[in-house]
Amino acid sequence: MSNKFYIYLLQICWTICTTKHYLISSILKCHYALCLIRAEPKKKKKADPRRELQLRERLKKRLKKLEKVPSQFIPIEDFITPAKCLDETRERSTPKLSFEESEGRALLLKEWSRYKKKQHMAEVQAIELALKAQREALEELKLESEELYQAALMQDPLLFPFTHEGPAYTPPKTDYEAPDGKFNDITKVYTQ
Repeated sequence: MSNKFYIYLLQICWTICTTKHYLISSILKCHYALCLIRAEPKKKKKADPRRELQLRERLKKRLKKLEKVPSQFIPIEDFITPAKCLDETRERSTPKLSFEESEGRALLLKEWSRYKKKQHMAEVQAIELALKAQREALEELKLESEELYQAALMQDPLLFPFTHEGPAYTPPKTDYEAPDGKFNDITKVYTQ
């Protein structure tokens, strides 16, 4: 298309968009018309027919090679557990600790439990102080206004969302045996 036609089309689109009936649809039509205008397509390069034949022959050869090679199965030996690993009499022996080492560990456990007890008592004391201050404030509020007192007693469940986790800072139980649990067997079976 010539440049004159392009300029003429732009002028038409501009007049459509700037008339007193300014609509979005006219803008979209103008944009669509401009999108249709483009340069002439480039001529495709002529492909060499010999080269295309060579590529096809190569692909045919590769396909033949793939068809000749049989599918390889996963060897079963990889999935068999060695017998020495299945021996139930084989257990790891607990290391023999010296007297000083065992005493040191016992003292460390005692020190840890004392520290956690102090931390717990400080938390309990802080909670008791907060509850005492809350009770005193509610008593003062009751003397001031009964309506405000009743509104203050209403619980708001969204104010403090409750989350709870179990005790995480305790030493492990020595005689605890963990359960295996349930699981889904997703082992793939290969057949010949």
